[in-house]
Amino acid sequence: MPDHWHGLVSLGEETLPRLMQRFKGTLSRKLSADLGKHGPLWSKGFHDRALRRDESMLAAARYIIANSVRARLVDSIEDYPYWDISLTHDRRELLDIASHSRD
Repeated sequence: MPDHWHGLVSLGEETLPRLMQRFKGTLSRKLSADLGKHGPLWSKGFHDRALRRDESMLAAARYIIANSVRARLVDSIEDYPYWDISLTHDRRELLDIASHSRD
């Protein structure tokens, strides 16, 4: 997505605010170095939603993967370079979900 990031994370012992601070900082430094741009990349804060069941996690993973198709960035999830970075492993089911997400 050009203006936001969706992700599934498992916190373990780390807090979400600390994890997000490290994520945003690391990515900002990397992009600044690679692109030669400086200044803020992220807005302050973040939105989160806790998932407590495997079914919820699978639904969230499907939503994230199909998001690039819904946003019309690509015609197929296979065209999005990060579509296969997921917890799901039923490729045909994901392709089917994504093809219906434009409706």
